[in-house]
Amino acid sequence: MPAQSPEQCEELFAQYVNAGNVDDLLALYETHASHLRPDGGVAQRSDGIRLVLDEFVAMQPALGVSLQKVVLTGDDLAVLYDTWTLAAKDPGGNAIQMNGKGVHIVRRQPDGAWKFVFTGGHERRLTTRTSRRNAPPPCAAVP
Repeated sequence: MPAQSPEQCEELFAQYVNAGNVDDLLALYETHASHLRPDGGVAQRSDGIRLVLDEFVAMQPALGVSLQKVVLTGDDLAVLYDTWTLAAKDPGGNAIQMNGKGVHIVRRQPDGAWKFVFTGGHERRLTTRTSRRNAPPPCAAVP
């Protein structure tokens, strides 16, 4: 289902993450979108973003997102500010909990749907880990 508003981009993102549905997640992005990874790298275009989303969904996440502010620029561009919570498993299978903030840019498409152009701006904090032997997960909450 395409997002019909900037706010719905956030709602659908959390819904699709929690369902583990990478195809529907990827459909929320423009073909040439970019995603700023927590490690500072940038995933670009559909292929690069799919890899990030695959890693993220593999963590078996339970994502909660709270939209804090929407700033519209004209009729077809918006900046979304959110806070998020995440319970997931790191690559070693250890339970982790994180929270943070995100900044995302969405654009209205010619068909009226809204899609992510940029996701990132992560400020993240690891709040709980059952084992500290393993490295942090390769991907924190995506949007």
